[in-house]
Amino acid sequence: MYKKILVALDNSPTDQAMFAHIAQLARVHGAQLFLLHVADGWAARHYEQFQLADSEEMKEDRAYLEQAAANFRAQGHDVDVQLGLGDPATEILRIAAEQSCDLIAMTTHGHRFLKDLLYGNTITQVRHRAKVPVLLVNAK
Repeated sequence: MYKKILVALDNSPTDQAMFAHIAQLARVHGAQLFLLHVADGWAARHYEQFQLADSEEMKEDRAYLEQAAANFRAQGHDVDVQLGLGDPATEILRIAAEQSCDLIAMTTHGHRFLKDLLYGNTITQVRHRAKVPVLLVNAK
């Protein structure tokens, strides 16, 4: 059913809640994993426009992606990684389509009410605009 799963990581402890679920899902379906983190700081949002060098944040994000990929590869998974730059929701959707992913997996942070409005914007946009199923794993 699933051949390529985009795993949107936010480089925080909440990602850990998703790893076991994704590993099992990929194993059952024989799916490739595509790990994505979107850097959205000033340097990332203006990277191309000003031909900037990687910021420290971007370097740390790349290292995080490579470490997560190494962990999945050690379990026998086929994994690719990409660091997206800019608006997280826009990049997740663009790259999912570009890479022909047939599932997007993300963690929720369990915010309620006002915090949902402030922090849940990426998930809200992705789940409303995605052309493929979206798996949300509660980080709690």
